Amino acid sequence: MSEETPEKTPETGAAAAPLSESAPSAGIGSGPGSGHGSGSGPRSGGRPAGGPGGRPSGGPGGRGKFFRRKKVCKFCTEKIDAIPYRDVRLLQGFVAERGKIVPRRLTGVCTKHQRRLTRAIKQARNIALLPFATRH
Repeated sequence: MSEETPEKTPETGAAAAPLSESAPSAGIGSGPGSGHGSGSGPRSGGRPAGGPGGRPSGGPGGRGKFFRRKKVCKFCTEKIDAIPYRDVRLLQGFVAERGKIVPRRLTGVCTKHQRRLTRAIKQARNIALLPFATRH
């Protein structure tokens, strides 16, 4: 009878299974203190090493497409106040391949110039300088 008492855990009183008989698919990384903020294990919080989200930061050895540069309004830096609807080359840089107007979070244009740019693109579409959509 003295050998049955070591099998019970002192905290819960439930029978503890030996470590060698635990099933490998029974939640590796699940359970109390197994990687969620505890710092134990190889993953330490579930995120791989690198930049935010595990992506490389865009140095000489990393991929440059994840590097975020501070976007500056092209029209503010060049002091362009009026955006002409006749300047098709300028407007085509702000229209996607399918004919959609590119949002300012991608182009970096300020709000004031994005509104004027949108108006100029729509005027150029109406007089057939720019297409509404591409042919596929």
